[in-house]
Amino acid sequence: MSNNPYSWLEESLETIHRADWYRSVQTISGGSGAVINLEEKEVINFASNDYLGLAGDARLKIAAINAIQELGTGSTGSRLLTGHRQLHRELESAIASLKQTEDAIVFSSGYLANIGTISALVGKRDLILSDQYNHSSLKNGAVMSGACVMDYPHNDVEALKNQLIQQRQNYRRCLIITDSVFSMDGDLCPLPEILDIAEEFNSMVLVDEAHGTGVLGKNGAGGVEHLGCTGRQLIQMGTLSKAVGSLGGYVAGNNTLVDFLRNRAPSWIYTTALSPADTAAALAAIEIIKNEPQRRIQLWKNVEYLQELIQKHLPNLKILPSESPILCIHLVSASDALNVGKYLKEAGIFAPAIRPPTVPTSRIRITLMAVHERVHIEKLVEALHNI
Repeated sequence: MSNNPYSWLEESLETIHRADWYRSVQTISGGSGAVINLEEKEVINFASNDYLGLAGDARLKIAAINAIQELGTGSTGSRLLTGHRQLHRELESAIASLKQTEDAIVFSSGYLANIGTISALVGKRDLILSDQYNHSSLKNGAVMSGACVMDYPHNDVEALKNQLIQQRQNYRRCLIITDSVFSMDGDLCPLPEILDIAEEFNSMVLVDEAHGTGVLGKNGAGGVEHLGCTGRQLIQMGTLSKAVGSLGGYVAGNNTLVDFLRNRAPSWIYTTALSPADTAAALAAIEIIKNEPQRRIQLWKNVEYLQELIQKHLPNLKILPSESPILCIHLVSASDALNVGKYLKEAGIFAPAIRPPTVPTSRIRITLMAVHERVHIEKLVEALHNI
């Protein structure tokens, strides 16, 4: 036995290397956008969640700078102590208006929003039913809650209903959790059916709109709006770090829910409030999303153009089913995904390899942005064709 209690770390890393699961960061210099400088090489960016291209928008920058000049760089404390600013409340009201809910509460990240909300809503006497492809923050929040957690097969509403038939009577409360847009596949959840089943079995529903907010729906409110579920009884969670172009997370719902979370969500109560700059930038972005639908329209035109070119020039490419700006190319192994990602990078395309354990099967994940030009999309298809 080794005398070094940390020696196992090196062995574990060696195992990760052998499985082609090893990860490391890649440095981007300069601003964000459709074209970026990645490790001193200019590449077309198909790896960003900045769907509307707002992270580099001058109006968000100005809003952030003005907030820093007036309020400083940090909030300095939790919202319940010294961290609350009127700016936070304005952002919450703007989110509630976009989502058409009574109120909203802003967290310092989407991850904190999920783990804090789930932990507050259910406990040891309760049941959580979770889509097997849910984001890590949903899964970890479920585990941290102490509730009994059961996965149901991806988007399988019949299996979900059968689990409720068998298990619901054994627990005090039940919470069904699902992404609206599944971030590593691009498909949508069957939300109307899930809500119908939840009503039948007296269960709560939390839907993660991280990749839906700003992207889906007539007004950009997200998957809930897109799927015709606005006004139905549910809990909507989302992030401010993707299409909104800033940082933070939120939960939107009725007044009682939001008031309860202010009093019971530990990741809100015990965390420093979102910085003034991030809050102001997110508030500016919400206004742009509401007032400039042309950004969202252009995003979907880009999605349609890429799909059209793939169908025409790469009919045998295995694309996972998608109803979003996320398109994933299925590959047999992690080494295949790494090789394709490397080739694309050499060809001036940044579309990263996604491998287990993040996903069950390896893939190249492509995300479209409203600021992509047609020539960018054509170069992507050309590079894929050359492979």
